[in-house]
Amino acid sequence: MQLTDRQARIVEFLTSSGGTLSSGELTNHFEVSVQTIRKDLNELSDLGVVRRVHGGITLPTQSRNLSFTNRQVINLEEKKHIAGLAAAYLPDGASLFLGIGTTPQQIAEQLALRSNLHVITNNINAALALCRNPGIETYLVGGKVRPTDEDVVGEDATNQFRNFQVNFGVCGVGGISDTGHLLDFTPEESHVSKAIRENCETRVLVADHHKFTRSAPVISGHLRDIDLLLTDSIGPELAALCEEAEVDVVTTIESAA
Repeated sequence: MQLTDRQARIVEFLTSSGGTLSSGELTNHFEVSVQTIRKDLNELSDLGVVRRVHGGITLPTQSRNLSFTNRQVINLEEKKHIAGLAAAYLPDGASLFLGIGTTPQQIAEQLALRSNLHVITNNINAALALCRNPGIETYLVGGKVRPTDEDVVGEDATNQFRNFQVNFGVCGVGGISDTGHLLDFTPEESHVSKAIRENCETRVLVADHHKFTRSAPVISGHLRDIDLLLTDSIGPELAALCEEAEVDVVTTIESAA
């Protein structure tokens, strides 16, 4: 089941409001009836996106990610902004890894307008966007295809990343903890992320601000393991962690260029 536009905005509103909302706040904010909000919340709860509590909803403790299709519509403007940062930062003639997720997919959509790039990816949608441009050499690694995530993972995929040495490794993340740890949802995702970081000259993390303190069960690294964070905005706590880890942060196109 795919989230409706309003359901996606409910999830965004919940995340930006600290993780707890009452039904009354939701009906007032979206100017719809109690019955309409109740239907949305029941469907979101059935999908595991929110947890129903008396009088409203909270964010669940997340042990698995949403499907790729549902994630595509959540925080979309932030992801497009980050994609613009990446397109401004990555030079023509570069070789790069592009990891899984909807933000790397948005990056691929913008890079598809460029030329003379060499891209290795396990992101099926990113590969499809890039391969339409004959001026971009696109390599899709082989391995286990995850239907709901629309990507390729597993030992074969991880080993194929290790066969390359590229200029830039660009990957997303499931979440960033308040201690600066990078979190993913499965060991397979973690292994691929590590391979990307270990086989590139510049390690680039792309993550919208909602990823900070978002929970995921697998530790795949730390902010110390990256060189550059591209994000839509950054709060003082994450900024302090990045400064301590000596991570450069870019939030505007002017800084990325």
